[in-house]
Amino acid sequence: MIKSSILSVLLAASFLGGCENMTTGQKGALTGAALGTGIGAVAGASFPVVVGAGLIGGAAGYITGSAIDSR
Repeated sequence: MIKSSILSVLLAASFLGGCENMTTGQKGALTGAALGTGIGAVAGASFPVVVGAGLIGGAAGYITGSAIDSR
């Protein structure tokens, strides 16, 4: 369990470190997907629900980031 937690943190850090050349919409999509997936996983939802939460979070993050970028 601890190994998977450490691996998850390292993976998240590498994703965030790779955001340098991304647009605001892309950063929002990545953040929204991570938050949606994380919340679904912590809530103890089944795998399809967690994937769906990640997809919805990514879409919402992209729309929000694009709206911020267009200002």
